[in-house]
Amino acid sequence: MSVEILNEDSLAESSILADQNPLPSTIDARLRAQLEFVVEVDRLKTILRQSPLAAVDRRENDAEHSWHLALMVVLLAEHSDEPIDVGHTVKLVLVHDLVEIYAGDTPLYSDATDQQEREEAAADRLFGLLPDDQAVALRALWDEFEARSTPEARFAKAMDRLQPLLLNWMARGGTWKSPGVTADVVRARKAVIGEASSSLWAAGQELIDEGERRGWSAPGR
Repeated sequence: MSVEILNEDSLAESSILADQNPLPSTIDARLRAQLEFVVEVDRLKTILRQSPLAAVDRRENDAEHSWHLALMVVLLAEHSDEPIDVGHTVKLVLVHDLVEIYAGDTPLYSDATDQQEREEAAADRLFGLLPDDQAVALRALWDEFEARSTPEARFAKAMDRLQPLLLNWMARGGTWKSPGVTADVVRARKAVIGEASSSLWAAGQELIDEGERRGWSAPGR
C-alpha cells in the first residue's frame, strides 16, 4: 500500500476524515474536537511498516505496532535499568508514531534525510486538531520520545527497536535481508536498546548474532 506523504503546504490545506461525515454541531465543542481527533487517528491503521508479522504473511501496520509496544512495556518494564513509570511509558509508545499518519513510515534501514522535517510538520498539523491543553500534552509526549531525555523515553525507544527485531527473527531475517544491510548495520541501529536495558540488549545481540550465523543477514565482519 502506498502512503501519501503530505508536505507542509498540503498539510495545512488537507481535510480531516470527520469532514466526510461531520459530527452533529450540537456536540460540545471540546468533545467534538476530541472525537474528530479519534476519527483522524484511524488513519494509523492504514500506514504499513516494513516489518513482517509473525502470525500471517503480511506486513504490520502502525496501529498494530503501537499496540504491541504498549503491551511490551507492561510485560518487560522490570528489565529497565532505571525505574520507570509504566503508565507514562505506555503513553509515549502510543503517541510516538501518530505523526506517520501524515509523514509516512520511514524504514529503519533507509537513508532518508528529511524524516525530522516531515514529522515535525505532521506533528504540528495532527496535534493541532486537539483542544489546546491536550495538543500541548500530546506534543510534549512526542517530543519526549524523540529526545530520549527521560528513563521512560529511553525504554519506550528500546521497545520500538526490540519489537521489529523479534519480528525479523520470526521471519528468518525479514528486513535484515534488505540491500546494503549487514549484521553490523543491524547492531548499530539496534544499539539504542542498551541505553535502557542491558539485559534486553544482551538478548537482542544474541538474536542478531544467531541470525548472522544462520545466514539471515549479510556478514558484519
